[in-house]
Amino acid sequence: MKVLICDHPDSMMPDHTLETETLQAGLGPDVEVEVYEYQEDKRDEFYEHLADADALLTAFVTVDAEAMDRAPRLKVVSLNSTGYDQVDLEEATKRGIGVCPIGEYCTWDVSESAIAYMNALNKHFKFYQKEIDERHKWDYAAAPQWPRLEDQVLGIVGFGKIGKCTAEKASGLVKKVIAYDPYVDDVAFAERSVTRVTKDELLAQADIIVNHMCLTDDNVHFFDEAAFAAMVRKPIFINLGRGRCVDEAALVAALDAGTLRAFGTDVLYDETPDLSTNKLVGRDNVIITPHSAFYSTTAIEDLERLSCENIVHFLNGEKDKVFKLVNEV
Repeated sequence: MKVLICDHPDSMMPDHTLETETLQAGLGPDVEVEVYEYQEDKRDEFYEHLADADALLTAFVTVDAEAMDRAPRLKVVSLNSTGYDQVDLEEATKRGIGVCPIGEYCTWDVSESAIAYMNALNKHFKFYQKEIDERHKWDYAAAPQWPRLEDQVLGIVGFGKIGKCTAEKASGLVKKVIAYDPYVDDVAFAERSVTRVTKDELLAQADIIVNHMCLTDDNVHFFDEAAFAAMVRKPIFINLGRGRCVDEAALVAALDAGTLRAFGTDVLYDETPDLSTNKLVGRDNVIITPHSAFYSTTAIEDLERLSCENIVHFLNGEKDKVFKLVNEV
């Protein structure tokens, strides 16, 4: 039995000891665990490593019909990510291949990052740091004067586990929390004293907007030119969902026009972006982190353990123990 651990070099875990130990403990000491760094321009080489794999553990490698054609033994794709749009779910289901993303491991960390972004952007931390480090200026009045967080309305788009956690953390920091999510019942809003609103109402009322949506076919470019034009309060916009939820060209235009006060993001449209040409880089009112909002000692341990336990349970025929199986196989 073979498990292939494969991802882009920048997305690989720095150490695979815990993953290997978890797989061997559950599947036996003879299980072969291969670690392979993926290169987009060497897709055929990836297929060679995948050819005899019973399980694939990845986060960002695309697993399409062709990849499945090249992997006749493949039984399960375990993802150390919460999203699973990188896998052709319909094709996997047709072939009886289980798809198991991580349903929960970094809720606290990502919501913590949302609060950090809110504070850092509203208090102009990046601007002041550049004033001091690069321009050697000591002038508090050099930045725009903005209201306290307690005088601002926070709008959360996507009221799942992370959105709820952010709302709870922000409840004592902001004037009011509103949220948009057509798939969550009213009870979840009421329990957290969050006002349910429509998309248009949120765009019009929020001083700070945080995106916590998972990516689906229905919300690609959810934040487009029309959405930015509807943000009448010139909000701070924070994207902690997926990069493809945002039309980056429209975002850049909104920043240039002053439709947005500031922007913070942990994700860009391209998961492996060329930062040397990205028009968001280098702005005083933009903070970008390298998809690191989840990053903590606890989160990494949970991520490695749970993603490998998903493989163990699936291959051992214990589908009811898989943390999150998103297709019926």
